[in-house]
Amino acid sequence: MKKKYQNGFFLFGAVLLGLMLWQLDYREVWEGLQRAGYWFFAVVALWAALYLFNTFTWLIILRAETKHPVPFWWLYKITISGFALNYATPGGLMGGEPYRIMALSPRVGAECASASVILFVMTHIFSHFWFWIISVVLFLLTQTITLPLAIMLAAATAFCLLGIWFFMKGYRKGLAVRAMNVLKHIPFVKRWATRYIANNRQQLDNIDRQIAALHQQSPRTFAMALASELTCRILSALEIYFILLVLYPSANYLHCILILAFTTLFANLLFFLPLQMGGREGGFYMSVKGMGLTASDGIFVALIVRFRELIWTAIGLLLIKFEKTHHEPKSTATDKTTL
Repeated sequence: MKKKYQNGFFLFGAVLLGLMLWQLDYREVWEGLQRAGYWFFAVVALWAALYLFNTFTWLIILRAETKHPVPFWWLYKITISGFALNYATPGGLMGGEPYRIMALSPRVGAECASASVILFVMTHIFSHFWFWIISVVLFLLTQTITLPLAIMLAAATAFCLLGIWFFMKGYRKGLAVRAMNVLKHIPFVKRWATRYIANNRQQLDNIDRQIAALHQQSPRTFAMALASELTCRILSALEIYFILLVLYPSANYLHCILILAFTTLFANLLFFLPLQMGGREGGFYMSVKGMGLTASDGIFVALIVRFRELIWTAIGLLLIKFEKTHHEPKSTATDKTTL
């Protein structure tokens, strides 16, 4: 990636991060950190491990897509920076995914980079739907169900099944062209999308063929990638578990999975907010109340999670500055390997 683009992504993310830091109540943050003690460092360190799973998923996809070697630790750095931009950007995918494609393109070619990033994002989101479905089953098996809860769980199940159907269709036939066709109907960007499709139809079709090939010709690779992301989702509940141990030494990890599932479902419905401001806090508040915890517990958990996100956002943005430039491969004709 050219240096001017690196600086552009860095400055863009830094401005948004600065705005979010400006809105923090530092007295409340300091009190929360004092209360959390050494568990806060465990929470921050946990995400260094969770990003390994995300990187492994992306690397699995890349190895099925290209002959060009991609170093794991370089990809790890790009993964962290991509998520940092997603955290800071309203709408999420407007920041991290373009950065990942631009960073990876000089190594493997633009088409392969685009296909791998789209596949990674699809798998990342797809794992969320499976995580929510599993959590609904766990809730039914472990919690008392009232009529309002039953209605809410039925709606959540229907939403997840619809999402799973949509992504399975996308895996079979590709998603690049369909995504661009959706943009054609959105005000302000529909003219750009129409021109882009007309000028890049062949490239978009190639990307869709690569997306479909992973699912159809290499089901083992697809299963490994999905398992890696789903494992990451389940292990990320350790963050809530560590925080609740400060409040309740007998905290239940199963409850933490349910809290995480409800919170992320609610927050993702408000995807258009940067760092899902307010959505995640509301999700924590409602989910801990559902688990029999107090409202102040939910606020405390949300505060620590929010500050952890800001720290990793800052780390990811700084890593952008350490990115070295690479030359575009001379030919991308052999990017695709036989799966």
